[in-house]
Amino acid sequence: MSLSRLLVTVLNRLQPSAETVMLISAIAVGVISGTGVTLFRKLILIAQEFYWHELALAFIAKWHWGIVFIPMIGAVVVSILRFKLDRDEASTSSRELALSYSQVPLKTVAAALSLGAGASLGPEGPSVELGSNIGSLLGQMMQFSSERIRLLIGAGGAAGLAAGFNAPIAGVFFALEVLLRDSYRTNKSSPNSDVSVVVIASVISALVSQISLGERPAFSLPVYEVRSYWELPLYLGLGVLASAVALMFTRAIKLAKKFFAGQWKIAPFMQKLPMPIKLLIGGLCVGIIALTFPEAIGIGYETVESILQDTPFTIPLLAMLLAIKLVLTAISSASGFVGGIFAPSIFLGAVLGSLYGQAIASFLPASIPIAASPAYALVGMAAVLAGTVRAPLTSVLLLFEMTRDYRIVLPLMAAVGLCAWVLDQLDTSKADRMMMQWSDLPADIEVLEKIKIAEVMTLNPASVKYSMPLLQAAQFITSGYHHSALVLDDINHLQGILTTQDIKRLLSNTVVDRPLEEMTVQNICTKEVLYTFADESLAEALKRMATRDLRQMPVVDRHQPKRVIGMVDRLAITTAYNTALTKRAIAARITATKPTVTIATVHSNTVNNGSSNGSSNGSSNGSSNNANDKSNDKDNNLNANNVNNVSNLNNALSNSLDSASNNNLNRESDIHSSEAVSS
Repeated sequence: MSLSRLLVTVLNRLQPSAETVMLISAIAVGVISGTGVTLFRKLILIAQEFYWHELALAFIAKWHWGIVFIPMIGAVVVSILRFKLDRDEASTSSRELALSYSQVPLKTVAAALSLGAGASLGPEGPSVELGSNIGSLLGQMMQFSSERIRLLIGAGGAAGLAAGFNAPIAGVFFALEVLLRDSYRTNKSSPNSDVSVVVIASVISALVSQISLGERPAFSLPVYEVRSYWELPLYLGLGVLASAVALMFTRAIKLAKKFFAGQWKIAPFMQKLPMPIKLLIGGLCVGIIALTFPEAIGIGYETVESILQDTPFTIPLLAMLLAIKLVLTAISSASGFVGGIFAPSIFLGAVLGSLYGQAIASFLPASIPIAASPAYALVGMAAVLAGTVRAPLTSVLLLFEMTRDYRIVLPLMAAVGLCAWVLDQLDTSKADRMMMQWSDLPADIEVLEKIKIAEVMTLNPASVKYSMPLLQAAQFITSGYHHSALVLDDINHLQGILTTQDIKRLLSNTVVDRPLEEMTVQNICTKEVLYTFADESLAEALKRMATRDLRQMPVVDRHQPKRVIGMVDRLAITTAYNTALTKRAIAARITATKPTVTIATVHSNTVNNGSSNGSSNGSSNGSSNNANDKSNDKDNNLNANNVNNVSNLNNALSNSLDSASNNNLNRESDIHSSEAVSS
C-alpha cells in the first residue's frame, strides 16, 4: 500500500475534524520544510567548500587565473540536473497538482550547487519553493481539494522563508502578501482559508531552523540611533532611488532572458544553443568577475555584513559593485543557474544605501546630524527588496525582525512605502492584474477580450416598478432569494437598482422621515447605475465592475441606454472564461492528433496497394490496374472520411461545450440572476 493510500485510509477511519487535519498538516509542513531548508543550507556550505577551497587551491597552484574555471565546472554539473528537471517538467500536464516527487530534491540540489559554484543568486527563493513544493506534495498525498492544497502551498512558502531568514513573522506576511494574496479572505470560517495554518507552519519551521543552525539572525547589525527626525526626507530620497534600482534590476533580468532565448536581433543564434552551453557562458561570466570583484559573486551576504558593520567601502567601489551585481545576477538567472533574487536584492539595497549615505554625508555640512551609512544601507535593503518582489509589508517586517529595534521602523516604512508607490505608478499592467485578482481569475485577459457580453448575459433579470411600495418590493426580493432587482418605470425604462443592502440600511436607521409603509422603491433605490452593452467584451465589463466592486451590471441597448436587454454577473464571466480555456485546450489536442490520423491513413494506403498488387500477379495488366484504381479510390474516401470525422468531432465538441456553457449559465442565472449590483 502506498503512503498516500495509507494516509487517506487512516483519515477515513479516524474521521478527525477539518481543523485537526489542517493543524496536523501545518505542523508536518513546518517540520519537513525546516528540515529541508536546514539540509539545503548545509549543502550550499559543502559545495562552497569543495568549489572555492579544494578546487580553487588546485587551480591556483597551476594558474593564478584558474578560478575562472570553477563556475564553469559548476555549470556543467548543474546542466546535468537541469536536463533531468526539464525532462520531468515537460512530462507533467498540470501546473499545480502534478508535481513529481523527484523534482523537489533535484531542484534543491541544483540550487545548492549553483550557489556553491558562485552564481549571483540567493538561497531564499529556492527555500520558499522547497517549502511550497512540500506543502503541495503533502496535499496531493492526502488527496485534498485544490483550495486546501493552495493553503498548504502558502504555508510551505512561509515556512521556507521563515527558516531561511530566521524570521517567522515575515514568512507569514510573505505568504499572505505574495503567495496567497487575498484568497485567505474568501471565507474566514473555512479551515481551507485559515491563516493560523500559515502561522503554525512558519513558527515550526523557524524553530527547527534555530535548533539546527542556531538562533543567530541573518545579519549582525550595529545599534541604530535616530540622530534627528528632520532626517526623514533623506530616507524618502533613498526610497525613490531604490525604486529606480529595483526597476532596472527586474528589467535587466527580463532582457537577459530574452538574450539567452535568442530574441535579440544581434544574437538570434542564442536560440539554437543547447542549455549546457548557455550555462557555460553564464559560468564564464561569473568566473571573470571572480578574478576582479569577488565581492559580487555568490550569495554576497559576507559583503552585506561588512557594509552593515561600517567596513570602509569607497564610493567608486560601491558604484561598480552595484552595476556589476545587477548585471551578473541577470546573467546568472537567465543562463540557467538555479536560485532566487531575494539575496541579490538585499545586496543591491545595502550597496545603494551605503553609497547614498556616504554621498549625502560628503555634501552636507558636519553641523547637520545624520545617521551613519550602515543605517541607510539597512533601509536600502528593505526598499530594494520591496520593489523587486513587490512585497512591502514583508520587507518591513523582515528587516524589523533582523534589527529588533523599533526606532528604525519609521524611516524603514517611509522608504519602502515610497518605493512601492513609485513602482505601482510605473506599472502599466497593474490595472489588468488587479482586475483579474479581484475576479479570482488568472491573468489571461486576452481570453476575455474575445468574448462578447451578448454570449453570456442573462435575459429577463428580476425587476420592480419604481412606484411599487417598498415593503412589497422587499418581500419580492427576499422571497425569490434575490440580492437585487432593477428598478423600471411605467414604460420599462431603467431608473435605478434596489439591493438588499439598501433595505438593510433603511431598517437599521432609527431616524426616518416617514413610515416604511408609505415609502416606495424610488425613495431608497440607487439611481446612478453602471451599465454595459451587448457588443462589449467581457474584459471591458469586468474592468467597469472592478472599479465599483460590483457583482452584476445591467446590459442596455447602445442606442437606448434606458432599455434593459439583460444582466451580466461575475459568475457568468468566470464560467465563460473557464469554458473558453477548456475549448482551447481541446482544440489544441485535436489539432495535435490530426497528423497521426493522416499517417495512419497513408500507412493503410500502402498496405492496401501492396495487397492489391500481390493478389493481381496471376491476372492480366488490365485487371490489375482496375483493382489498383478501386483500391486507391477506396483509400482516398477513407482518408477523407477520417479527416471529416476529426473535423466533425471538433465541431461537435465545440457545440457541446457551447450548449453546456449556455445551459449552465441559464441554470445559474435562475438562481443568481438578481444578485446585487452594489453601489
